[in-house]
Amino acid sequence: MVPIICIVGYHKSGKTTFIEALIPELKCRGYRVGTIKHDVHGFEIDQEGKDTWRHRKAGSTVVALSSHARFALIKELNQEISIEEVVTRFFGDVDIVLVEGFKQSHYPKIEIFRKELGEPPIATFSNNVFAVISEDPVNVDVPLFPLREVNLVADLIEQRYLANRRSSNTTVLFNGKRLPMNDFVTKIVENTIIGLCSTLRGWNEPSEIVITIRRREHQ
Repeated sequence: MVPIICIVGYHKSGKTTFIEALIPELKCRGYRVGTIKHDVHGFEIDQEGKDTWRHRKAGSTVVALSSHARFALIKELNQEISIEEVVTRFFGDVDIVLVEGFKQSHYPKIEIFRKELGEPPIATFSNNVFAVISEDPVNVDVPLFPLREVNLVADLIEQRYLANRRSSNTTVLFNGKRLPMNDFVTKIVENTIIGLCSTLRGWNEPSEIVITIRRREHQ
């Protein structure tokens, strides 16, 4: 399963600002990052009058918008989809998912705390908070970092949740396009290829294996 970390805090604590700083820090270390924004009030991303809005208003329960560079899906729901299902369906090609919100979930959390908001730290009553980001002195039993030291937070995330994510990098391309695979499928492909190749003469634990299959078009 892809590591999931929730960035939590009270309204206007600075969660989005911190995520904006953490994403490039993790990316420059070679990790592929995905994000999820939780909106407890509901949201509307379709613009009135646009074609997709007209499709939905006409009665379509699933509307997709597709181009060469992006794909978007709008689906009417009877209940909220769990983080696990969202990540399993759509985040199989990333190394870590940062979730803004979901402070009641069981996932590991980083809290953004601002004393001026007048609320106690979430970390004081949640065992799932493993770090607090704050410019204020606060008494918590987890590591405390100022906002500017996002690199140290990334170090902690690497040590705890990404230690094995770069041990191998298995990529399958179909006609030059990357095939999204979850961790389970990735391990099957990797172990199968290594298992077969290791029986061949000349095998010496290479750091990279490239296999290209060009299929002859059907006549």
